[in-house]
Amino acid sequence: MDTMFLGTLSALILFPIVVALILLVVKSDGARGAIVKVSALLIALGSIVLAVLYYMRGGQQFAFEGETISYIMMAIEICLALVIIVLSVKYKKYAAGLLAIIQTPIMVWFELTHGHEIVVGYNLYVDGLSIIMALIIGIIGSIITVYALGYMKDFQHHNPEQKDRRPWFFFIMFVFLAAMFGLVTSNNLVWMYFFWEITSLSSFFLIGYTKTTEATNNSFRALIMNLSGGLAFCLAIVFIGITCETIELSQLLSIGLAGGFGIYLVIPVGLLAFAGITKAAQMPFNSWLLGAMVAPTPVSALLHSSTMVKAGVFLIVKLSPLMGAWLPGAAFGGGVLEVNYAGLMVMFVGGLTFLLASCAAISQSNAKRVLAYSTVANLGLIVLCAALGTPAGVWAAIMLIIFHAIAKSLLFLSVGTTEHRIGSRDIEDMDGLFVRLPKVAIYMIIGICGMFLAPFGMLISKWAGMVSIIEASNPLIIIMFVFGSAVTLFFWSKWLGKLCAVVAGRDDHESIGIPGEEKFVLSLLAFLTVAVCLFFPVLSSSVVVPYLETAFQGADLALIANSNLIIMAILVAVLVLMVAFFFGKTKKRIVPIYLSGENVGDNLTFRNSLKQPQQAQLKNWYMQTYFGEKKMNRIGIISTVFVIGCTFILMAAYTIYVLIMMGGVA
Repeated sequence: MDTMFLGTLSALILFPIVVALILLVVKSDGARGAIVKVSALLIALGSIVLAVLYYMRGGQQFAFEGETISYIMMAIEICLALVIIVLSVKYKKYAAGLLAIIQTPIMVWFELTHGHEIVVGYNLYVDGLSIIMALIIGIIGSIITVYALGYMKDFQHHNPEQKDRRPWFFFIMFVFLAAMFGLVTSNNLVWMYFFWEITSLSSFFLIGYTKTTEATNNSFRALIMNLSGGLAFCLAIVFIGITCETIELSQLLSIGLAGGFGIYLVIPVGLLAFAGITKAAQMPFNSWLLGAMVAPTPVSALLHSSTMVKAGVFLIVKLSPLMGAWLPGAAFGGGVLEVNYAGLMVMFVGGLTFLLASCAAISQSNAKRVLAYSTVANLGLIVLCAALGTPAGVWAAIMLIIFHAIAKSLLFLSVGTTEHRIGSRDIEDMDGLFVRLPKVAIYMIIGICGMFLAPFGMLISKWAGMVSIIEASNPLIIIMFVFGSAVTLFFWSKWLGKLCAVVAGRDDHESIGIPGEEKFVLSLLAFLTVAVCLFFPVLSSSVVVPYLETAFQGADLALIANSNLIIMAILVAVLVLMVAFFFGKTKKRIVPIYLSGENVGDNLTFRNSLKQPQQAQLKNWYMQTYFGEKKMNRIGIISTVFVIGCTFILMAAYTIYVLIMMGGVA
């Protein structure tokens, strides 16, 4: 079984690369469609097989004896750095090239000198969290590639002036999936860094796909910010390797929890957390994710929901056991450390991002920007819960990752389909969408309900997060969570009201024009959104809880009772049955609509008090004066830069102080 498990894992990393190379040379739409569909199915099935084998066998660790793979990775790293340097010179974005010049030589030096002498027990390690991430990447990620077939064909039709670069687009998409599989299953931090950098460069090419000035600028912004996190990741590896004589993530966690090398973990854990913050698009780095909106919709879905940003929260969730208040004092300097600096930094950055990004979403009428800000906000909440360092907080974080990945993918892709049908992504232009695109509107309603309404899983996960945050007894964090949660009601309710409104005089545009791939993917994601809520208790007891028992050995889990989760699942089932049995079966009586005046007969126009015809309009209030995008981002950047800067100053001062004290005692 170990051989089969290893073969499946290797295939999930290598097979997408082979597919990517094939798609790079395939020009035919028919051949491309067949290859993508079959490959997506195999990748999804492979991730499911991996999960089944894992739960049949338990945790898996793999050594991969020999250094050949590491040397190949190092050679590829050098090539990627050269590509970045050339592109930075070509487009005069020198910051990206400078970061590549700094971090790549550092990693090469470390791998050829000190790193070469470190014995790595397990290069790959698969645990419950890795399996969850693999399922998200394998199922949601592959579904997005299928959706992209119809969407990109439509995109090319709407943009005939642009060169058809779809072979390159699908090449990068599948390379991205391969890198994500490698990232979430790497135990060797050098390997994880390698895949980390590939995702950064892949996102650069995807965001800049159209090669417009705006796309190029936004792609370089994303690259520079992610390379900044990569530099922090690189420095953390060197620090850990030299001081702790290991580059294994599992060993790092074991050393921290056991109280060994405590003083030497303060800064590297902070650096790794910083890398996670940048990749997860937390303030002050959220602008790269907002800039990604310029890319085609499948890119937005891939980066925002299922893969790219989840790499950052994955690393932070992994590090969570080293961030909590329950951590033994011996783990960081024999009880000298009274404050867990890395945990506090991530907690405040996540809390501020959750609150301010939620507020910024209120002022947006562009549907994709609403989704972008809500994504940044939800990632902030996930980061906040993980930074609590408690089993209950991590439980909430993992559940939020699962529900967010599915529901937000559904929403992004639904908006993409809507934009191609009505020619706009503005929420104010979605009047009567329930009539014009009834099925797509229903899918969007399911996605929105899944994000903020009971009894769907996202709200239940927030409830668990709220309990954990209150138990942390930090008033500022509690305030951020409460107000951040409250304002989400505004932007979701406004959008939901638009979708549910039935406006007369609108034609059904859904029966023609929507590619079959898009219809299939949207239907599947809507089904998964509901299905995951129905199996909420099973996910918790069979997947998440076993991971927590391993990650937090000896800690009291103190989770939400499974009986409460079963009640929520039953409520979802009742809701589904009510819709299935009664939707569309009521006897309707059509009557003229009262429009605050005499209806002229078209249900759209009325005669006002001056007996003049006036168009009826429904408009939302966006409160830009109070929650303007620039204002919220300015506050967020200043406050989070202050938090991050102060944290690293305190960590450095603490480390120097303890080292001096240790030297004095000696």
